[in-house]
Amino acid sequence: MTTTEAPGSHTTEPAPVFEHLSVLDLFKVGIGPSSSHTVGPMRAASDFIQQASANGSLDNARRVQIDLFGSLGATGSGHGTDIAAMLGLSGYAPDTVETASIAPTIERIREREELVLAGTHAIPFNPGRDTIFRPLTMRPEHPNAMRLTLYDAAGEVIETAGYYSIGGGFVMRHDEGDVLTPVPAPLERVREMPYPFTSGDALLAHCKSSGLSIAELMLENERAWREPEQTIEALRHIWQVMCDCVDAGISVDGILPGGLKVKRRAKAWHDQLLAREADPGRKPGEDRLDGMEWVNLFALAVNEENAAGNRVVTAPTNGAAGIIPAVMHYYDRFVHKPESDADGLPWGVRFLLTAGAIGIIIKSNASISGAEVGCQGEVGSACAMAAAGFADVIGASPEQIENAAEIGIEHNLGLTCDPVGGLVQIPCIERNAMASVKAINAARMSKHGNGSHHISLDTAVETMRATGADMSDKYKETAMGGLAVAYVEC
Repeated sequence: MTTTEAPGSHTTEPAPVFEHLSVLDLFKVGIGPSSSHTVGPMRAASDFIQQASANGSLDNARRVQIDLFGSLGATGSGHGTDIAAMLGLSGYAPDTVETASIAPTIERIREREELVLAGTHAIPFNPGRDTIFRPLTMRPEHPNAMRLTLYDAAGEVIETAGYYSIGGGFVMRHDEGDVLTPVPAPLERVREMPYPFTSGDALLAHCKSSGLSIAELMLENERAWREPEQTIEALRHIWQVMCDCVDAGISVDGILPGGLKVKRRAKAWHDQLLAREADPGRKPGEDRLDGMEWVNLFALAVNEENAAGNRVVTAPTNGAAGIIPAVMHYYDRFVHKPESDADGLPWGVRFLLTAGAIGIIIKSNASISGAEVGCQGEVGSACAMAAAGFADVIGASPEQIENAAEIGIEHNLGLTCDPVGGLVQIPCIERNAMASVKAINAARMSKHGNGSHHISLDTAVETMRATGADMSDKYKETAMGGLAVAYVEC
C-alpha cells in the first residue's frame, strides 16, 4: 500500500455537530473494529458511489482513488479503513453487510485487482496503488478525513468528494464552499421537538417543568422522526443485537486478527463461571464479586467480537461498544425484577433512551471521537451513558441520573487513545471491562445522594472537550504515543 505523507497543522476547533440528534443516531448497528475508522468510511464510500451513480458518472469511470488523511491514514490499516472503503464502493452498507462475506469479497478484489462499483460497474483497482495513506496530512475540520475520486479513461476527474468521519459512525460530506452536510441528509421532521436540549441543565429543567422522566422526555422528542411504538421497537432491536453479540462472543475462541496474536478470553471465562456456579460444594454468596466477574465477561465478549470485525452496536462508538451492553446484561442477570418496568416502558428501552440523552449532550458539546479528544470521548462517554441508564432502571431521579453521568465522565477525563499496532485490541478490550464496572459504581454512588453535587455534567463535558483540545495528537488514535510505542513485540 502506498503511503504519502505531507505535513499539516491540526486545529483544536470543536467538531461539526448535527442540529438535531435521535437516540437511534447514537445506537447504530454496524461492524467492527471501529465506528469512526470502519463504519464511518464505509458509509462515506457508499454515499459517494450513490452520488456518482445519480450523477451518471459510473459509466465513464475507469479508476477510483481513496485518500485517507490524519488518523484515518495513521491507523486506518489496523482499523480496516481501506477494507471499509472498498466495501462501501462495492455497494455494501455496515448495518446490512453479511460479515461472513467480507473476507471473500476483499480477497476477490485483491486477487483480480478489480472493484465492482455499486456491484454493477467493474473497473481496475490495485489496493496498494489506489489507496493512499496520508497520516501527516491533517484536515482542519476533523482528524478523520478522506477523499474519494473517480477518473475517466483520459485520467480526468469526473467525480470527487471529501468526507469527515466524526465518531460513532457519523459522517459529514465536505461540499464545495467548505460546507459540511450530514450523511445521510437529516430526515424530515414531523414537527419540532417538544423538549429540545443540548445541555444537562436544560434536560433537568424540562424534566422538572414537565414532570416527565428523562426516558419519557426522550420518547416524546423521538416523535420528531417516528411514532413512539416504532422507537420502542427499534430500541428493542438494538438490545437484541447487543444480546446476540454477547452470545457470539462467549461461543468462539481463537486468535484475533491483526498480527498481535491476542487470544480471545470470553468463551473460556464463560465456561469457568458456569462451572463454578454448577459446583455443588459452592456456598451461595461465597464470592460477593461474582457480579463484577460477569460484567467483565460481557464487555470482553462484545469487544472481542468488535476486534474480529463482526456485528456490534455503536454505543456510542465501536471502540466503547462493550460498556452499555455489559451494564445492561448485569442489570438483567443480577438486578432486574419484572415490576421494575415503570411507566409501561420495557426496562431496556428506558435504559437506552436515558443513555441516549447523555450521549446527545456529550456529542453536542464535546466529542465521541477518539481521534479528536482521545479515549475519554469514547470510553468516557460510554461510561457516562451506561451510568445514567443504569441509574434510571434502579429508580434514580433525573438529578441523580445527571450526577451518575457526571461521575462516569469525570473519572475518565484525560484518557488517551493509544491502540497498540493501530488495532482496537490493546488496551481497548480490557478498558471496556474496567469502564463497565465504573459505570455501575457511578450509578450506585449517585443513588445514595440527592442529586446535588459540586461539578455538573455540563462542566465535566466542557472539561473533556478542553482536555481533548490540549491533548497531543500522539494520544488521539494515531498509534504514535503511549502504549502504542511503549509496547515492543519480541
